[in-house]
Amino acid sequence: MTSADLRFWFDPVCPFAWMTSKWVRTVAAQRDYAVEWLPISLRLLNSNLDYDSHFPPEYERGHTAGLRLLRVCARARAEQGPEAVGRLYEAMGDLIWEQQHADGDTAGRTPGIAADALSAAGLPAELADALEDTSFDPGLQASTDEALGLTGKDVGTPILHFQPPAGVAFFGPVISRLPSDDDAVELWDHVVGLAAFPGFAELKRSLRELPQLPALGVPADQAGVQEDWHGGSRRQKK
Repeated sequence: MTSADLRFWFDPVCPFAWMTSKWVRTVAAQRDYAVEWLPISLRLLNSNLDYDSHFPPEYERGHTAGLRLLRVCARARAEQGPEAVGRLYEAMGDLIWEQQHADGDTAGRTPGIAADALSAAGLPAELADALEDTSFDPGLQASTDEALGLTGKDVGTPILHFQPPAGVAFFGPVISRLPSDDDAVELWDHVVGLAAFPGFAELKRSLRELPQLPALGVPADQAGVQEDWHGGSRRQKK
């Protein structure tokens, strides 16, 4: 059971999850909502797929980096409590997405991201030892399965569970721009209104702008290049 107003499943290597998390934090601060941050691993979610034929070439390394970072989050939760996960994810996201990087290689920087994020979140440095600790993978799989059990399997990140445990859960909303404080609350009310309507299942378009994030080279005053994310992840074949 949880006392949270919202449960938010994330993978730190997903830019859309990060953008949505920034929106959720903006709303939570204004509405005094409690958010529980939970892991969903894109690497485990796609473990049954052949990456070479289904995804762009950089995806396997990126998703594996996400799994490694989620192990650190899982250890932080086990040893420091659930609240530590939100702080750690925020610090990881800042390091991955809010800074410009010459090579854009999150996988190559994973140990440094883990170390710097733990320091920024005020957590013990030794938690980074979990990067290669596969004993956390069954728990991460269980959390991933729990999210998919609420939404169905043809989804990605983020997944939001409104008013748990009885409330409905959805994949998204997927946003590419961070709303202003006022617009953030208005968007929230619209999303919650849809979620509260009995029988509502999906509202979707596969065209997405590249998110307005420094790591992706998109300034906050410009719109990112629009791409067709058919299948939710730019898969190479359907």
